[in-house]
Amino acid sequence: MTLKDQVAIITGGAGGIGAASAELFAAEGAKVVVTDINELAIAEVVQNIHSQGHKAIGITCDVTDKHQVMALVDQTIETFGHLDILFNNAGTILPKAIETIEETEWDRLFQINVKSMFLTIKHALPHLKATKGRIINMASMTGVMGQQHNPAYSATKGAVIALTKALAIDMAPEGVRVNALCPAGVNTPLMERWLSEQRNPEQARLEQDRSHLLGYTASTMEIARVALFLASEASSFVTGEAMTVDGGATLGYGSGAKAEWQFVDQG
Repeated sequence: MTLKDQVAIITGGAGGIGAASAELFAAEGAKVVVTDINELAIAEVVQNIHSQGHKAIGITCDVTDKHQVMALVDQTIETFGHLDILFNNAGTILPKAIETIEETEWDRLFQINVKSMFLTIKHALPHLKATKGRIINMASMTGVMGQQHNPAYSATKGAVIALTKALAIDMAPEGVRVNALCPAGVNTPLMERWLSEQRNPEQARLEQDRSHLLGYTASTMEIARVALFLASEASSFVTGEAMTVDGGATLGYGSGAKAEWQFVDQG
């Protein structure tokens, strides 16, 4: 059990990558705090973890609200006594051309995808310093490469990568490791909803799969397993990395593979 007796907060933990990571971390011995804005979905994830004989609690939290974030951290410490892992997974997408994006949409996207990480890190950091813990920030390959018709989302994920690298420098003397995950397409409920809204959903799914050189779109558990690596001592000498987990999609830009369907759900 690679995370035995570790305590992990996972934001956006009620679905997609977050739920898969919560269940995997718990199976590997962690006491998991599942947090999200969807109270019913949180309860389902926690129940699944409990049914497997593992430990978890659920806390409803809007991670763009500092008072709710402070309460999240306080309740975690009150319940489990310490904090070892912060997985900043909460996020959303905004696949629009820039001239069609409203200012309020832009601001909200940055609140969810970037400000939330500032708040959770700020308030969790004293406890992570005490345990020489780990921070994992969900970024995206779009933050590295950019993406057609997705400038706002790409901008938020570029900011996440820059934040991760800067924090890794500051936190290294404290023994806290900070890394980012950069997936391409991931099969999540949000991804499926987006694909179903396309004019030809089946063609969209085919192009989505083909945009990855391995020929398919990642499962949430495939991304969760990489998050587990970054959360564990298996990655003890890894910090400041923006780890690409994209099935070869980035290389596809050079091979002629189509990339226009590569959207990622971070929830």
